[in-house]
Amino acid sequence: MSDPVSVTPAAAELIRSLRGQHGPLMFHQSGGCCDGSAPMCYPAGEFRTGSSDVLLAALRIEGVAEPVEFWMSAAQWELWKHTRLTVDVVPGRGSGFSLEAPEGVRFLIRSTLAT
Repeated sequence: MSDPVSVTPAAAELIRSLRGQHGPLMFHQSGGCCDGSAPMCYPAGEFRTGSSDVLLAALRIEGVAEPVEFWMSAAQWELWKHTRLTVDVVPGRGSGFSLEAPEGVRFLIRSTLAT
C-alpha cells in the first residue's frame, strides 16, 4: 500500500518556503474544531502528539533535508483510513495557528478513496 499522505507541487513549494523561515516542520490534521478539518503546519515538535495520535507519513519533500511528519488523531484516522490524503494549498486565510496563515494562503486536504 502506498503512503496515505502526499503533497501537491504547490504545497511542496510552500513547505520549502516555510521550512526556510521556521526550521523543521510537522503537520497535524485538525479534527474539525477551530478551522474545520484543515491540516495545521507547525514547527516540528511544537504540537504535542500523544498516544491518541498516529503518524501517517514522514513526507519527503525535495529541497527539505528532513522528513515532514503528518499526524492525525487515531479516532479520526479510523474514520478516514479508507482514503488517501493530498495536502494542497489554496488562496485565502486559514487558521492563525498554522504557519502559512500570514502568507495569504492555506493548506487543505483533498481526499480520494483508496484502491
